[in-house]
Amino acid sequence: MQDPDKLNDETTYQRCFACGHHNQHGLQLTFHREGDRIVAEYQPVERYQGFPGVLHGGILATMLDETMGRTGALRREWLMTGKLDIRYRRPAPLDQKLRVWGEIARERDGAIDAIGAVELMDGTVLADARGMFVRLPEALATATASDYPEFINYWQT
Repeated sequence: MQDPDKLNDETTYQRCFACGHHNQHGLQLTFHREGDRIVAEYQPVERYQGFPGVLHGGILATMLDETMGRTGALRREWLMTGKLDIRYRRPAPLDQKLRVWGEIARERDGAIDAIGAVELMDGTVLADARGMFVRLPEALATATASDYPEFINYWQT
C-alpha cells in the first residue's frame, strides 16, 4: 500500500537505523499522521537497554530526532538535524510500548523548528525535545539520487 503522506521510505534503500525496514538491527519505526503530528510506536527490546530494564537514552534521542525531522514530509522536503535539545524526564521501561510524536513549531525558509516527545501509551512523558531541522544540502541530495534513483521522485505528489 502506498503511503499517501510519504512518511515512510518505500524505496529499495530502507537501511536507516531509525526507520529502515531492511535494517534488521534498527528500530524499524513506521510513521503515520495524527492531525499535524507525525507519530510512531515502538516496543523496546533488550539489546538497546542502558541500565537493566531501561531503554538507553540514545535510542530515545534517535526516536525523537527521526520523528521530528520527519515533519519535513509535511512540506515535501528532506531535512536533517541542525540542533536537538532533549530533556529526559523518566526512565523508559523495556516492558512497555512507547509512542513518539513530532510536530512543526515554527516554519522558515530552508528550516523548521520542531517539538516532540516520547511517551508511555498512557501519555506519561519520558523525554521531550525541541530541535531545528534544515534542508538537506543539494550535494547530498544529488548523491543520494544518483545511488538510489527512486529518491528523485520521492516528494512528488
